[in-house]
Amino acid sequence: MLLEVKELTCSLRLAGQEVPIVDGVSFNLQAGKCLALVGESGCGKSMTALSLLRLQPKVAHIVGGQVLLSGKNLLGYSVPQMYQVRGREMSMIFQEPMTSLNPVVRVGQQVMEAVMLHEQVSKKAARSRSIELFKRVKIPQPEQRFEAYPHQLSGGLKQRVMIAMALSTRPKVLLADEPTTALDVTIQAQILELLRELLQDFQMAMLLITHDLGVVNQIADDIAVMYAGRIVEQAERRQLLTQPQHPYTRGLLGALPGRAAPKAALSEITGSVPSPAHWPSGCRFRPRCAEAMERCGHAFPELIQLGETRVACFARQTNQEDR
Repeated sequence: MLLEVKELTCSLRLAGQEVPIVDGVSFNLQAGKCLALVGESGCGKSMTALSLLRLQPKVAHIVGGQVLLSGKNLLGYSVPQMYQVRGREMSMIFQEPMTSLNPVVRVGQQVMEAVMLHEQVSKKAARSRSIELFKRVKIPQPEQRFEAYPHQLSGGLKQRVMIAMALSTRPKVLLADEPTTALDVTIQAQILELLRELLQDFQMAMLLITHDLGVVNQIADDIAVMYAGRIVEQAERRQLLTQPQHPYTRGLLGALPGRAAPKAALSEITGSVPSPAHWPSGCRFRPRCAEAMERCGHAFPELIQLGETRVACFARQTNQEDR
């Protein structure tokens, strides 16, 4: 196991109180495999990824859990030690490639800087390595693109540059935060195909942050569904997409075009995600759940194994107990 996350909790001070916005999150990442972390905007997906690198905003702080990279807990590392981890052992592709690159520095130079930051190599060697990375991520005419400024590249090419930068030191773990959000469907498919290919070739582990279940179906091996700071369901991709257990997961899948009967209205999840400062008592999905029971208001259900799925839902647990 390359990365083990155990009961990770990150809090934010809101309305005079400490509020966990990532609340007891646990998952594992394996070499050559992709875990997709799925959920609505604001559920804590990106904060989870940032917390793994200890890059969460200054107003947020990690208060519990473990992040074990090859058995070593990153939460106990000093700031200089984390500098060595970031980029070298764990890299991240951030959202919005259009704004992630420095607009006044040539893209090749930016990748070179990433190489030279972590490896003692000459500028000539770093340039050669960067051009090879451009070829590896399938940037056409890599020598010419190397000299380009970000504004001279399309969105898809910018994202390939970001991927090249993330892979510049051959990390063990790749965190990809909405890597195809700003791209059209054709380019999106190309980027996902590239990521899948690189995942196997480099034998990395990848955590994919997304709200797009179509993206998940193309690249993920396993899926974890997040709601209001907690994981509510986790399973192998095909298992979760065909036999969802949690009411929230069912609602997400039911709202996808193409799953309903022809000409039928799409289903919807009533209400909206609550603010972290006003989490409801008990199960946080309870106010929007058609299957909520009295006990759902008193305690948050823990993730338990039901068949091939881990699910946090009293309704599912009650059904299992009744059998």
